[in-house]
Amino acid sequence: MRDFGNPIKTLGAACGALLAALVATAPAHAANPLEMNFWLSGPKYEGRVAPCEAAVPTIVSRFQEKESTFWNSSLTITGIANVREIAFRPWQSDNIPRRYCTGSVMVSDGKVRTVNYSIIEDGGFAGYDQGVEFCVVGLDRNWAFNPACRAAKP
Repeated sequence: MRDFGNPIKTLGAACGALLAALVATAPAHAANPLEMNFWLSGPKYEGRVAPCEAAVPTIVSRFQEKESTFWNSSLTITGIANVREIAFRPWQSDNIPRRYCTGSVMVSDGKVRTVNYSIIEDGGFAGYDQGVEFCVVGLDRNWAFNPACRAAKP
């Protein structure tokens, strides 16, 4: 006597193979105008980036927070001077606009150090407001911008 197996499993496998064949041969359709334009506007960078001096309070507060929270240090920035721009949108124009700046900072240990930083359009939390990335030469303890904060420059 021959055993043809479970007829329900055989029928299910045949239906699955037929469905896969139909899906594979179905023609692809282009997106309709609603699908192409619905919430897909993309970034609209306008190059509105604050001047270098506008980031100084942010750098001072974040430096103190980083030193006390992560490095158990009491170092703070007590003064900043010679702030100047070194580049604005140094790459092609469709990249995120950034203003690169540098300056000298007096740290509470009595040493004058260089700070390199960038101000980024729409670079703040969740893309809201401007973001600031900075590095104080000699105090990049986790080597995020190593060597000597060169990675914080353009």
